[in-house]
Amino acid sequence: MYDYKMIDGSKEIVDIIDKTLYTHVGRRTKDLNHANRVSELCKLMGNAMGMPETELNHLEVSGLFHDIGKIAIREQILEKTEPLTTAEWNEIMRHPEIGYRILCTSFEMAETAKYVLHHHERYDGMGYPRGLKADEIPLISRIIAVADSYDAMTNLRSYRETLSQAQAVDELLRNKGTQFDPDLVEIFVCRVLRSPI
Repeated sequence: MYDYKMIDGSKEIVDIIDKTLYTHVGRRTKDLNHANRVSELCKLMGNAMGMPETELNHLEVSGLFHDIGKIAIREQILEKTEPLTTAEWNEIMRHPEIGYRILCTSFEMAETAKYVLHHHERYDGMGYPRGLKADEIPLISRIIAVADSYDAMTNLRSYRETLSQAQAVDELLRNKGTQFDPDLVEIFVCRVLRSPI
């Protein structure tokens, strides 16, 4: 289903990934497409940073699974075009912890679970679920945050129109140091997207 390198060569990991993604794609094909794009952007980012292969594999798999917790979120909330209510927003904000719990059911996915848990933390500490900031947030989670946001901005969502690459880059640059790790934004923009700052 997905072409990736296994973290440790375990067939169990392949089975877990394929079964979980199959369940997820059964609900929302566009979520799988988003997961694949985020995973690829993460891989490009890791390569640009010269990550060792083991860490790069964790990054790629974590990018793939970052939103897996959304399988427990009601479809009507995920597809809503109007602004979310506070209760609906609170439900959406549960998906990193749900994803963490799903992935923790497999010993082999425990490392990935940690990165999935923290991918909505913000560099300034205003994110969720734990309010971690700066280097308290695992590097892989900070990379996923940039890749996830860029892909969300440049692809159609039920609640807004697609941004151009230039508009998305402007948004990333405007939010570096608050939402995103500023060093990672510069690497992503200059070395992955090859866009001038």
